[in-house]
Amino acid sequence: MSKMAEIDAVKDEVFEYLDALREIGAVNMFGAGPYVQEAFDLDRNQAHYLLKEWMRTFSERHATA
Repeated sequence: MSKMAEIDAVKDEVFEYLDALREIGAVNMFGAGPYVQEAFDLDRNQAHYLLKEWMRTFSERHATA
């Protein structure tokens, strides 16, 4: 499996995980990369890529009507 396919396979699950971390206030979200890395067995670059994507798309995914 390619690295991008591996990332795509867990993206939604990682985003839900990050939403939950944010909601409970367990961690400063800028420092959440290692949590993602450990929870999903990703390398550092993959985890940080997903964290950046989560941050970049947060407002459009959580837009209030």
